[in-house]
Amino acid sequence: MIEGIMIGLSTALTPTNLAFVMLGCLVGTFIGMLPGLGPMSAIALMIPIAASLDPSAGIILMAAVYYGAIFGGSTSSILINAPGVASTVATSFDGYPMAKKGMAGKALAIGAYSSFSGGVIAALFLLVAAPFLASVSLSFHSTDYFALMVLGLVAVAAFAGKGDMIKALLMTVVGLMLSTVGTDQTQGVPRFTLGMIDLVDGISFLLLVMATFALSEALMAILKPKTDSDRLKERDASQNLGSMAVSRSEVKDMAPVIGRSSLLGFLVGVLPGAGATIASFLAYGTEQRLAGPEKGKEFGKGSVRGLAAPETANNAAATGSFVPLLTLGIPGSGTTAIMLGALIGYGIQPGPRLYIDQPAVFWSVIVSMWIGNIVLLILNLPLIPYIARILAVPSRFLLPLILFFSLIGVYFVSFNTFDIQLMVIFAIAAVVLRFLDFPMAPMILGFILGGMMEENLRRALLINNDSWSFLWERPLTLSILSIAAACLVAPFLTSQLRKLKKQVYDKAGEGG
Repeated sequence: MIEGIMIGLSTALTPTNLAFVMLGCLVGTFIGMLPGLGPMSAIALMIPIAASLDPSAGIILMAAVYYGAIFGGSTSSILINAPGVASTVATSFDGYPMAKKGMAGKALAIGAYSSFSGGVIAALFLLVAAPFLASVSLSFHSTDYFALMVLGLVAVAAFAGKGDMIKALLMTVVGLMLSTVGTDQTQGVPRFTLGMIDLVDGISFLLLVMATFALSEALMAILKPKTDSDRLKERDASQNLGSMAVSRSEVKDMAPVIGRSSLLGFLVGVLPGAGATIASFLAYGTEQRLAGPEKGKEFGKGSVRGLAAPETANNAAATGSFVPLLTLGIPGSGTTAIMLGALIGYGIQPGPRLYIDQPAVFWSVIVSMWIGNIVLLILNLPLIPYIARILAVPSRFLLPLILFFSLIGVYFVSFNTFDIQLMVIFAIAAVVLRFLDFPMAPMILGFILGGMMEENLRRALLINNDSWSFLWERPLTLSILSIAAACLVAPFLTSQLRKLKKQVYDKAGEGG
């Protein structure tokens, strides 16, 4: 391994490759900041450039663009509640409330530190455990992936306020229903399209998330007239946007969260098809459960832990996704699928022998991740006070800009006016649901996981001759489902225990 690290250092630290790391980080961060664009778009733009380079330099460039886009994707989520990438949706849950409280600089700084930590720790895991984890990921079957999706859906409990579990579950069901719209991938039959050709390909994730977060947020601001106290708070907030100070107590809060979320994110990223989105939601839900009743109430209102967890996990998962790509030749996401195509284009076949046959490519990518994360931190920290000034723009200018970028971002993906109309309908529905205190996050989670969950369930049933026995016959599947059941029942049991304790104390008081 030491020899491999030295090969990676000698390749990654050449002036040319260092320049490509910096270029990739800069381009990726910028593209990631724009709502509607993500890692796939960023890497697709880099393919013509990478094709003219040698394999090590080309893969280093595309890898830098990838984690740069993940790193930068949190900016629009935190500042304007417009998560254009699925993996940064969970970042907006606490990042945006912090920005609204006048702590945009701090929120961006916490996001930067968390992203850096997650990326660096995951790169260390990648270095040490890649071959072993590759064999472990191969042991996961469709049944286990289905159980993992169920566990992800159970995270809806994390987004439910006190007494709102039913609302969260209902919104999850709505998300699952929306994910079934379009062509059935197994039988090729249109489902729930209402005879509309525009719905044959299903509902775009970007359309749904921009409608329910960015567009609905702008409409809510318009529909809710501001009082004098609100205007005073807004003015005070705009004066404190550049503050990046993170207190010692906040660092103590973040440190264990970053450690746990890095490990969780990396392990989820290793699983082909799981990816940074599931990792971020699972990390968020896990930390809210571990936070306890007092700290748990802060989640969704600007919690430091709630921001650090998904930001750490999605960057760790982005690094973890290189394990199946490099060691098995299996792309874990659409982004790594593009990178797999680039590797094959170079005449390199990723797989178990890659680090033997092409050690320069294998080790230089891993080493460049450490360098790239340092570059990202150096590039982004000085810019935070200036980026945060976006919120100092008066609402009468900022809201039209949010509306414009939301609509244009969705239109530029499909160039279809039907998507704009559908987006407006979803935004109006989201506003009504938000006035009724229905959470949007469970719906997005259900929508994201719905397709993958259905695909793995069908495959599992096909393998098991339409028998549901796989739920208890495979120990790994049963274990994951048991954890999911425990997570689902835990809030109910906790509330019942509290009621019981209160009754005991009341009776003791009456007796005294």
